[in-house]
Amino acid sequence: MSSSDSRGHAALMDSVYRRQRYIYDLTRKYYLFGRDRMIRDLSLAPDASVVEVGCGTGRNLVQIARLYPQAKIYGLDASSEMLKTATQSLKRAGLESRVALAQGYAEALSPSMFGHSRPFDAILFPYSLSMIPDWKQALRAAAGALSPSGRVHVVDFGDLTGLGRIGEHTLRAWLALFHVSPRTELLQTFESNTQNERSRNLKILPGRYAFILNCTAKDLYRLTDAVADESQGVGKSSESSG
Repeated sequence: MSSSDSRGHAALMDSVYRRQRYIYDLTRKYYLFGRDRMIRDLSLAPDASVVEVGCGTGRNLVQIARLYPQAKIYGLDASSEMLKTATQSLKRAGLESRVALAQGYAEALSPSMFGHSRPFDAILFPYSLSMIPDWKQALRAAAGALSPSGRVHVVDFGDLTGLGRIGEHTLRAWLALFHVSPRTELLQTFESNTQNERSRNLKILPGRYAFILNCTAKDLYRLTDAVADESQGVGKSSESSG
């Protein structure tokens, strides 16, 4: 994503959340399922470093800090408006000294954003991949920012096919109002490429409404390459059929 595209996306996110940030946590708890489960399953070792990409209001950061009191915690968001609320949330919880925040873009994720060189032990994408323009690059950046034993954890909307045709189309139309696009190709590619490991690394919530994924850097490179290959194959097929 170019610098002009980045600025445009940041401005878009600020416009979306400038007012919503005040009611975000109250309303999102009714449909952003799986976030708490992902946090509980992190099993962070003492002194582990974790960054939440798309930290929003700081709601998840507060929970992580309380559950893992010895972890080094960071939050990244493209929206400066959301970071204002995150800062306030951390102060109210008395955790502002334990969590470092930065404004930036997932596609360029690096420990240097927080003034560090040590790679992250865990990278979280809580319903944020569906709002990141170049989500494949965001995952590749995350893979490059992971420690050798680190893992990336994702919770996001699934392909929604278990909701029925009307339910799926209705929810997709509503999500589009907030510039949210479920990354169905990621879920489908992961399912088709990890048959033997699916039960350990991937959990799909009822109705295929959402999925929880955790994987290594190697998994991420393989996944993003597979998605790119499939996309190119679709493009070539369309061109040849035309």
